[in-house]
Amino acid sequence: MSKDSKKVSIGGQALIEGIMMQGPKGAAMSVRLPNGEIETEMLELKKLKDKFKPAGWPLIRGIVNFVESMLFGFKCIEKSAEKAGLDDDIPEEEMSKLDKWLSDHFGPKMIAVISAIAMVLGFGLSFLLFVYLPTFLVDVVDKYVFKDALANLHPLFEGIMRMCIFVFYFYLVSLMPDIKRVFMYHGAEHKSIFCYESGLELTVENVKKQSRFHPRCGTSFIFVIIIISILISSILVVAFPSIDDVRPVWIAIKLLIIPLTVAFSYEFIKYAGSHDNIFVKILSFPGLMMQRISTKEPTDDIIEVGIAALKAVLPDDSEEKN
Repeated sequence: MSKDSKKVSIGGQALIEGIMMQGPKGAAMSVRLPNGEIETEMLELKKLKDKFKPAGWPLIRGIVNFVESMLFGFKCIEKSAEKAGLDDDIPEEEMSKLDKWLSDHFGPKMIAVISAIAMVLGFGLSFLLFVYLPTFLVDVVDKYVFKDALANLHPLFEGIMRMCIFVFYFYLVSLMPDIKRVFMYHGAEHKSIFCYESGLELTVENVKKQSRFHPRCGTSFIFVIIIISILISSILVVAFPSIDDVRPVWIAIKLLIIPLTVAFSYEFIKYAGSHDNIFVKILSFPGLMMQRISTKEPTDDIIEVGIAALKAVLPDDSEEKN
């Protein structure tokens, strides 16, 4: 593909032994099967904005896209786990009591049930770590160290605390061998997209040369959400000084403004994808640095999966499809 070829918007997600890509032709996932082959499958992707136009309007589209991406991504992870062989039957003698109970009651749906339980626990853990804990720690430090002198600065310190907890949590998770492999697929996703956006032929060698840090990554999106939440929370505290006096109420307010925060964050990420100025670089910097943890350099066999998924969603007139 030549340098002046028309570029289109591409996005993706790392899966279990695979990658999902979204592009002009829809969504596709490529998974490395237990036998070593790569299986690519086109996926049905229904978007609310196709039936309800306001869902595609600025600010509204960010919230809608966030929810749709969460649900669709969960389904893709579940399907990739099945294809990668993670749902293979476990010998009964190797099953724990919990495994046996789940198998007896849910049978073939056991993986789906476990995934659902994990999602619920994940949301609970996220609330505890990233909503309640920062507020609690800032309250304790302000009360016993600064003697309640930092009331108007609570949103700033809570945001900083939230970032620190998030980075530390992500670092610990990245040490797990299975997660590290998912992060390698994450790196392959970014590198493949960069290769296409650079106008280069989609080969393993060309993809390997690309950066694994991409400004439109979901990791960057999370940091943008945190930064914008600091700004919105600070504005509320300045406008209504007593709003955070009752901590349960303040936590509830922060939960209620999450949709607004997501909406503004999505618009920024969309803007950042097509602009390269100092404002974009400053807000994108934390997320790009975080990608040093959330992405790893992929091996050639993992890059092949990324290329397969990307080719499946490119326009038919792209040379990569020939």
